Parts: sequence; C-alpha cells; structure tokens
Amino acid sequence: MPSDAATIALIAAASLLGALLGWWQLAVWADRSIHRPSSERMPLRRLRVWSALATAVSFGLLAWRFGLDPVLPALLALAATGVVLSIVDLTEHRLPNAVMLPTLVLLAALLVLASALSGEWMSLLWALAGGAGMFALYLVLALISPSAMGMGDVKFAAPLGLVLGWFGWWVWVWGVFAGFAVGALVSLAALAVRRVTLKGSLPFGPSMLAGALLALLVLGV
Repeated sequence: MPSDAATIALIAAASLLGALLGWWQLAVWADRSIHRPSSERMPLRRLRVWSALATAVSFGLLAWRFGLDPVLPALLALAATGVVLSIVDLTEHRLPNAVMLPTLVLLAALLVLASALSGEWMSLLWALAGGAGMFALYLVLALISPSAMGMGDVKFAAPLGLVLGWFGWWVWVWGVFAGFAVGALVSLAALAVRRVTLKGSLPFGPSMLAGALLALLVLGV
C-alpha cells in the first residue's frame, strides 16, 4: 500500500497529465471531430477549459481509487477518450466512429497488458463478456426504441462494457444501471429548467460515461 505522500504525488501527477491532455490533444481531437460550422461551436478556448477540467478531475479520482494498479492506464484511456466523445455528443448528438474505434482498440490492448502484468486473465475474459453483453443490451434497446437510443450509444456501450466487465458482473450491472440513472436525473433537470421538452432528446453518451466512472470509483477493486 503506497504511503500518503506517494498517493498524493500520484494523484497530482495524474491530474496534471489529465489537464495537459485535455487542454491540448483531447480538445483538438474533439474540435476536429465536430462537423458543425465554427459559428455554432463552443469557442476553442472554452472547449479547452472544459476538456482540461473534466480530464484532470477524472484522472485524479481514478488515480486516487486505483493507485498503481496495472489496469489504471486502461481506466485513464477510457476517461480521456470519453471526454472527447462526450464533447462531440453534447455539441451535435453524435458519437463518431473515428473516435470510437481507436478507443475500443486501445482499451483492449491495455487490458491485455494489465492481464499480463497482473496475471488476471480471468478478468480479461470478464471484460470481453462485458463488452459484448453491454453492446448486445444497448442494441436490443435501440431496436425496440430507435428514437430513444442511437447507434452511437450502442457502439459506445462496447468499450464501457469492456472496462466494467474487467471488474466482474456486479460492477458491470451497476455501471449499466448508473448510466441510466444519471441520464434520468439529467433529463429531469433539463425539463425543470426548460432546456428540453417532453418530445425532445438529450445526448446519452456523457451519462453512460458518468455512470460507468461512478461505478468504477465506488465498486471497482
């Protein structure tokens, strides 16, 4: 178990790394993934601030919760690419394949590396099952109600399920549930302040990411 000083140093380093990535690479990646004209976008400087803040906070919390666990790089990668996807989704209700595919490949590679370093090969099998299972669940929901669930959400379920599955079925279940719970709370808040009507829709990708990270932070071991 690392000392308090070592833990604080790790959290500070992870937060600084998240802030730097969010300000430069992630903000630029998100900006280039948005198809709307520049007049309809968030100014790049403001986008950088939100990207840096979100990435720094998520990196710091994950470092605090998991320390130097071999799975930490995969968790940080999910948070980083999740920030990019969330920015695009909030801007134009879209989760681009150009970000989704690298996310899935990177997470799979990092989880294989985590398994090799920790010897937790069963966790890798759980991860594969979790990715396939969450993808299948969201696909069924999208087929039942296409207006409520987009195919981008279905594809985003795969990398989220991959990471949640690593920690077992209990974390996976709560990660899925938390995503819908966060989405419901966001919808109620938007209705309360009249940012959306009963017939309107909100991007669900950020809620999926928030629910997954919440489950990992609370239940992941």
